[in-house]
Amino acid sequence: MTNGNDKPVILLENVEKVYKTKAGPLRVLKGVNLSINAGEFVAIVGPSGSGKSTLINMITGIDRPTSGEVFVAGQRLTHLSENAVAKWRGKNVGVVFQFFQLLPTLTVLENVMMPMHYVGTYKGQRRQRAMELLELVDLPDVAHKYPSQISGGQQQRAAIARALANDPPVIVGDEPTGNLDMVSAGLIFALFEDLVSQGKTIVMVTHDRDLAGQIPRVEEVRDGQLVPADQIDERLVARAQD
Repeated sequence: MTNGNDKPVILLENVEKVYKTKAGPLRVLKGVNLSINAGEFVAIVGPSGSGKSTLINMITGIDRPTSGEVFVAGQRLTHLSENAVAKWRGKNVGVVFQFFQLLPTLTVLENVMMPMHYVGTYKGQRRQRAMELLELVDLPDVAHKYPSQISGGQQQRAAIARALANDPPVIVGDEPTGNLDMVSAGLIFALFEDLVSQGKTIVMVTHDRDLAGQIPRVEEVRDGQLVPADQIDERLVARAQD
């Protein structure tokens, strides 16, 4: 499903990733081509070691392809310096991790404010912006608590608020519900659906095929390659089209 914008916000062209190991070259991604339009909600599934995390790292700019091209939010990432990629990522891609990665010595509010500090946005308005985001994820009452003082589900919602701090067009979730109970996972999924309805593009890695089956588009990675659409698990496709 798209929101009427057919211009790809994520484009990978013949992306290869090879790591050097003691046993020799390890080819993790093998000529991946992927196009995701603005406003899409996409699940990435596949067995452990298939290349899912490496694929996500290409999209966020955390890792670079050995060959091929990566374009995200209008930027060609392939030849940017590490500093330039970090600055670009701060404004254009919000990342939500499985284990939250909130800084334990900062309050929830300070954690949400942190990305704004690093890219210099919303100066003088950071606290107000952070509180608005905590309202969005229904956490204003825990703003001044520390991560250890709130539940896992609340920590993940705070992590989503942090990912939204600089209003990025793309949100990437790396197993964002994998460490949560069923109720909390459902709340996170509903929040993602709401963000997509507002025009955000969300790419979410998940091992939960029941959850993936509720997402409009599913891409499956096997042995470093995207599986052709007609070979993806029929249960996933059927649920996504319901």
